[in-house]
Amino acid sequence: MAGPTGLERHPDVTELRQTYDRAGSTAPAQVLEGLAFLAGLYLALSPWIVGFFGFSGLTVSNLVTGLVVSALALGLASAYGRTYGLGWLLPVLGVWAIVSPFVVRAGSEATATTIWNNVVTGIVTVALGAAALAMAQAFRRHERSERGARRLGNW
Repeated sequence: MAGPTGLERHPDVTELRQTYDRAGSTAPAQVLEGLAFLAGLYLALSPWIVGFFGFSGLTVSNLVTGLVVSALALGLASAYGRTYGLGWLLPVLGVWAIVSPFVVRAGSEATATTIWNNVVTGIVTVALGAAALAMAQAFRRHERSERGARRLGNW
């Protein structure tokens, strides 16, 4: 029988999860996660909304990337204490959305509309992902400083 590996062996795993769950349940975090979900949903549906579903490579890329962004945002919203480690993927997926019209060889066929659609949606996703990561980090620092202050007062 194998023992726990990775984070499960950490002595403070329950406290870490509770801290991140508190961070994920704040109103600003919920707004960011909701906006990230909507950005992913828009990216997934954008080939049909904007009208470039004829570019099959870019259509599939947007569909898959948008669904992954939406699923990640739902995971962060519902179980932040268990999924915060995947939060770094949001900015990476946003960068992919920006460069994908050029990488998937739709650049020669892509119109200005398709490029602008992906660039704007990618920038929004990068910004939301960076804000969510910064918020989690700030919350973690705040929690650490409060715990340290409590320990000093209990000497």
